Amino acid sequence: MEEELKCPVCGSFFREPIILPCSHNICLACARNILVQTPDAESPQSSRASGSGVSDYDYLDLDKMSLYSEADSGYGSYGGFVSAPTTPCQKSPNGVRVFPPAVPQPPPQHHLLGHPGSLPPIPRNSCLTCPQCHRSLILDERGLRGFAKNRVLEGVVDRYQQSKTAALKCQLCEKSPKEATVMCEQCDVFYCDPCRLRCHPPRGPLAKHRLVPPAQGRISRRTSPRKISTCTEHELENLSMYCVQCKMPVCYQCLEEGKHGTHEVKALGAMWKLHKGQLSQALNILSDRATEAKEFLVQLRNMVQHIQENGVEFEACLVAQCDALIDALNRRKAQLLTRVNKEHEHKLKVVRDQISHCTVKLRQTTGLMEYCLEVIKENDPSGFLQISDALIRRVHVTEGQWGKGTLTPRMTSDFDLTLDSGPLLQTIHQLDFIQMKVPSAPMLQLEECCTINNSATLSWKQPPLSTIAVDGYILELDDGNGGQFREVYVGTETICTVDGLHYNSTYMSRVKAFNASGVGQYSKTLAMQTSEIAWFTFDPTSAHPDIILSNDNLTVTCNSYDDRVVMGNSGFSRGVHYWEITVDRYDNHPDPAFGVARVDVLKDVMLGKDDKAWAMYVDNNRSWFMHNNSHTNRTDGGVSEEATVGVLLDFTRGILIFLINDEQQGPVAFEGIEGLYYPAVSLNRNVQVTWKQRRNVIAPTNV
Repeated sequence: MEEELKCPVCGSFFREPIILPCSHNICLACARNILVQTPDAESPQSSRASGSGVSDYDYLDLDKMSLYSEADSGYGSYGGFVSAPTTPCQKSPNGVRVFPPAVPQPPPQHHLLGHPGSLPPIPRNSCLTCPQCHRSLILDERGLRGFAKNRVLEGVVDRYQQSKTAALKCQLCEKSPKEATVMCEQCDVFYCDPCRLRCHPPRGPLAKHRLVPPAQGRISRRTSPRKISTCTEHELENLSMYCVQCKMPVCYQCLEEGKHGTHEVKALGAMWKLHKGQLSQALNILSDRATEAKEFLVQLRNMVQHIQENGVEFEACLVAQCDALIDALNRRKAQLLTRVNKEHEHKLKVVRDQISHCTVKLRQTTGLMEYCLEVIKENDPSGFLQISDALIRRVHVTEGQWGKGTLTPRMTSDFDLTLDSGPLLQTIHQLDFIQMKVPSAPMLQLEECCTINNSATLSWKQPPLSTIAVDGYILELDDGNGGQFREVYVGTETICTVDGLHYNSTYMSRVKAFNASGVGQYSKTLAMQTSEIAWFTFDPTSAHPDIILSNDNLTVTCNSYDDRVVMGNSGFSRGVHYWEITVDRYDNHPDPAFGVARVDVLKDVMLGKDDKAWAMYVDNNRSWFMHNNSHTNRTDGGVSEEATVGVLLDFTRGILIFLINDEQQGPVAFEGIEGLYYPAVSLNRNVQVTWKQRRNVIAPTNV
């Protein structure tokens, strides 16, 4: 709190603080020190203000006259004005420039006689700039007397300074007073324990006196009635009302003179209590912010420790990574040296073999030459001719052995190995840290998320200010019954449609993003409700090519005499489902089949011929249930034009029931039904049926 109790100019505790129109405080003496005189031309009447209260304080106009200099962060005079002070300025402990007041002209004698000891008058057109918000204003004729004194701040400063003083001493000790232990509120005396027992015994008339700790007694001393504040406009009038528009206390005479006559005024005590309550509420909010700040500081201090720990760990990881690179380079170095040594040994072996071979041949050649020279020396013609032909052939053969390439080195002395270290050096130079974080939680775009029948479409995007790279997204849904989440999509798209969900179910969905650094947080969870009623039609994409669809895929027939299968475009795996099909055309001969099928049912045979369909086929007199080409439960009663066939698929009981014209046809057709089934029909060109859309899933009551 000490910073709040110090003047922004002198840096000391407030002495006689005054309240400026901007609600900041300043010592009275410091206010005189920072006054600056302005020329007459720069002092319009509209910008004059004083402590009497100008609630419509025009900061925009006063800013134009601000003396605050952004270049030196202090206060200065208007440059070039003759009336500006020419004495050099000084800086207060808080960095605010203070201009020593110029030596005033001697006031008139009658002024000095009439007000002995009064301060010199404030020069005309003096300007005061708030040292905290830098708002400037021109003082009126009352000068600094026009500002109200902040008695509350003065009292707080007094209590704070007294709380910092030394411990209170006993007032009755004769020599070297001891520290006081109690104070009597009635006697108004501080006692140490020996003096209290001697001078203030707890019996007799003094027994009713109230003894309190010294600190509390010091406070009770200061709670004596303060002097009632008086109006700055009318010094003899007490402040008794509060002007709501001007936001300042006023006296009765202020109301009488009409200055605040048209303003809304309230009782001073009521507004005092109201503002105390408002301040208490504001303090509660500020207290919450202070608590948050303390928790934030704890978080930051913990972060400092974590940074230090992570720094040591990261440094060790970096050293380990670099050491691993060095080890890999050393291993590669050893491998390359091995290759160089092999090449070295190979070259030496080839050259040495050539040296050995050439040496042997040279010795043979030299021996033959020496022998031939000796033979030439012989003088016996007949003997010479006996061997000359053979010697000539040998010489030619030997000379031929020294043919082209024989005297050419088979190996060069150069090593045809060049180490390509450029890419590795470039990679080493580019070795750096990757500043990447995990992505932020994506935002679900609610306006684009929807459900249609048993399909759900979800759309999302990254937060607007996020700059973190995203490699893809992971979409998760639960099982529609409060179970665990499961991944239904992984990819780069930001929109996904999930089909095959359960009807009349609530699915919880969420999405998260990922990149090379890891997986980010989940988005907010979105609840999506699938349709209570299944609105479906025949599916042209899965129908046999001979099937003909019309009436927005609600009516179907066939152009073949053979039975062909067509299914609905929605599948069911949970709940109770009932639908009806109307026979539009029937010539009493074919056997149309109605029922349910798996998605991979055969399309070119009657429904129920394979193990992927459960059906009832019917003619004009009777019906049969069929599954996996097994016929059961022949029942009288057939179909004709305009007849209605109903199918009840009940997963709660695991049964399949058929109806004709709202009457159950035979017993329960099939039991143990579970899995994913699609409505299905098989028919030929002699039959036409239409899906009868109903707005409920309730079967007739007799089923």
